Amino acid sequence: MARDFTSVGVVGLGTMGAGIVEVFARNGVDVVAVEVSEDALERGRAILTGSTDRAVAKGKLAEADRDALLSRVRFAVGLDALHSVDLVIEAVPEHLDLKQRIFAELDRVCKPEAILATNTSSLSVTEISVATSRPNQVIGIHFFNPAPVMKLVEVVRTVVTSADVVADVEGLCKRLGKVDVTISDRAGFIANALLFGYLNHAVGMFESHYATREDIDAAMKLGCGLPMGPLALMDLIGVDTAYEILDTMYRRGGRDRRHAPVPLIKQMVTAGLLGRKSGRGFYTYERPGSPVVVPDEQTPVTADAALGDGTRAGGESAGPAAVSKIGIVGSGTMATGIIEVFAKAGYEVVSVTRGAEKSAKVFEAVKTSLNKGVVRGKLSEADRDAALGRINWSATLEHLADVDLVVEAVVEELSVKKALFASLDEICKPGVVLATTTSSLPVIDVAMATQRPADVVGLHFFNPAPLMPLVEVVETIRTSAETTATARAVCAALGKTGVVCGDRSGFIVNALLFPYLNDAVKMLEASYSTADDIDHAMKLGCGYPMGPFELLDVVGLDVALAIQRELYLELREPGFAPAPLLEHLVTAGYLGRKSGRGFRDHTRR
Repeated sequence: MARDFTSVGVVGLGTMGAGIVEVFARNGVDVVAVEVSEDALERGRAILTGSTDRAVAKGKLAEADRDALLSRVRFAVGLDALHSVDLVIEAVPEHLDLKQRIFAELDRVCKPEAILATNTSSLSVTEISVATSRPNQVIGIHFFNPAPVMKLVEVVRTVVTSADVVADVEGLCKRLGKVDVTISDRAGFIANALLFGYLNHAVGMFESHYATREDIDAAMKLGCGLPMGPLALMDLIGVDTAYEILDTMYRRGGRDRRHAPVPLIKQMVTAGLLGRKSGRGFYTYERPGSPVVVPDEQTPVTADAALGDGTRAGGESAGPAAVSKIGIVGSGTMATGIIEVFAKAGYEVVSVTRGAEKSAKVFEAVKTSLNKGVVRGKLSEADRDAALGRINWSATLEHLADVDLVVEAVVEELSVKKALFASLDEICKPGVVLATTTSSLPVIDVAMATQRPADVVGLHFFNPAPLMPLVEVVETIRTSAETTATARAVCAALGKTGVVCGDRSGFIVNALLFPYLNDAVKMLEASYSTADDIDHAMKLGCGYPMGPFELLDVVGLDVALAIQRELYLELREPGFAPAPLLEHLVTAGYLGRKSGRGFRDHTRR
């Protein structure tokens, strides 16, 4: 039978430690909460009472339950107060020497059968355990912030941790209403090993001025459904904390360059720009500790202010051109969705396909989608009929002679796109914006097939286009300011968020998303954890809408492999090399849901 823990000790009462105290006390466990001084103890008490008072105010905790919770907590200065507890969880700052000193003292103070646990998120549990004479009773219990809310706990066993200790802690997690994943002692465990490579990559994008902080964060929230953008999340975690985790993972995890902290992170730490807790990090906050972002010198100005008198220095027009008539070339799913988006937004649309039969199929697809909107109450019959009435169907490119914007959504083959853009260059009137929806090919290659590369831009819609709110506006080194402004203005008119980035493989979303997915495959390939536990870790520990293996099966393993290969070929980053397991699955025909099997078998569901 699992051990019955009647009392636990928590060492360190910062945000995480106080949250862990609350978790135990909420579940009827007596807690001894320990700090190094009276002042630190009072700060910890204030964090706990503030959290429980907010829960009461929100109706999530009854006053009587709050009072009972607080009555279970005894606050004390010094580790000697922990002499009779069944379990101690250490939650002090991420410094190995500090943790080792604490564990050596706990070994002396605590009763022989007590379990000693660390909440470390990146340090070696093994190195901490050897500071004691009972390493078989030392384990990692990694809660996620905020501990009372987040469901995941990573249970980290070392090579000498007793199986009984692991089982007892797993039973305790269930008692606390948490979902545990049990893993071995490796840098970053599951969630941080996958999360911080992605965060570091995002900081690198910002540092190189590839995209603004707002556009990077908007891209990942709107394009992937993440609860926060990466730079806002860095501010929440703490830039100094992120640096320590990345540095530890780099040193302990084989010196993977993707975990080597981007220089900007160290510079921000040195300058005291630590995120929310200092009042300034990647964003500026109302005051230290506040979640309220306030404008600063990097905040984008409004469109009117940006345009001023309509010109940039040197006389180059920076304002958007007027757009009322749209040409859309293509007959696939993406083209069909884009036709619907523009028609619903009030634009006159000319749809060009490779024949009347293709046009008829696209018409039926658009009509079916609009009818679904009517059935769901999201569109009136009159609006549906008006949208259909704005679409003109054609099988010849010559009908694009008088449009203001062309959106190409044909097959992802460079030769096909270049030939199409060469034809558009001859047919379309001067000044027309020519946009490609490519998700992987270089936009500049398409642009240089024309005599007007300044008018060419990428407009990367996400599937399904009528629902997804994001569009990546991809400007090449030849794209004019007016073309970019026009593209952003059109996105806004469609009710979409347009984020501007350079012409680089993956743009923003794919460049950040697919290396993270590839890292997850490598983790599975190394037999570090199961696909289910990795998915649980990212959904419950990081708030992701889908785990990496769920998402890979939806996207298609062949698609993921193709994108990862493009990223690797362009950026030449060794950490971006496609995981061999991903290549083997694709070779075997295990492509995900569309083939019935990928990382999971979908034929039995």
